[in-house]
Amino acid sequence: MIDPRANYGVDAPGVLAGLIVGGIAELALAAVLFGIGWPIPGAVLLVGGIMLVVGGALFAHTTLRGKFAVWDAELDRLGLKGDEQVLDLGCGRGLVLLKAAARLSSGRATGIDLWSTRDQSGNSQDATWANARAEGVADRVDLVTGDMRDLPFDDAAFDLVVSSLAIHNIPQEEGRAEAVREAFRVLRPGGLLRIADFRNPRRYAEVLTECGAADVEVYDLGWRFWYGGPHARTSMVACRRP
Repeated sequence: MIDPRANYGVDAPGVLAGLIVGGIAELALAAVLFGIGWPIPGAVLLVGGIMLVVGGALFAHTTLRGKFAVWDAELDRLGLKGDEQVLDLGCGRGLVLLKAAARLSSGRATGIDLWSTRDQSGNSQDATWANARAEGVADRVDLVTGDMRDLPFDDAAFDLVVSSLAIHNIPQEEGRAEAVREAFRVLRPGGLLRIADFRNPRRYAEVLTECGAADVEVYDLGWRFWYGGPHARTSMVACRRP
């Protein structure tokens, strides 16, 4: 359960606003065109406006509810014992980080981020600490400012590494590959890696295979993790370090 006092913001707020505002604008213009007797262009704009509004609704559901349920199910399947060291790459305001921390007793959950507000509204270390306190897990959490392409952690430091909709924000392909290699580097033998992203999942899997990962797989996370529609569906990249 998520504490109602916690606030995890909105992913890519500019994209969500664009979908909603664009959809409303197209619907309004469609109404004008129907009113002046131009039914064909009006119908085209009507369909486009409906698609944008529906896409905005799906996007909002994912960022406000859907991804919460998906990550709960994923973490439950991992069967954490409670003593693990967990790392969240691009933790943002802490949704996955704090869900993992809530499943720990003697373990710790570390989040690393550059705290960009373009990728998540209100993203900051202070916001993440506030959520950690609201969720009652601040005593099990560490926050680090840093780049996932050059992690400030020793080799084999973590039992579980997770990342949700973060690695795709690195613009260069080699930079994304380096972040995946770094995630694998800090994973202990027997440790697990879970990367959720709607871009490049097959490439992440290729990089992990090149690193020597075992049980590499990519699977779809379903409609609850659609950012606007099936064209922006989220996949999970999973593996284990031998």
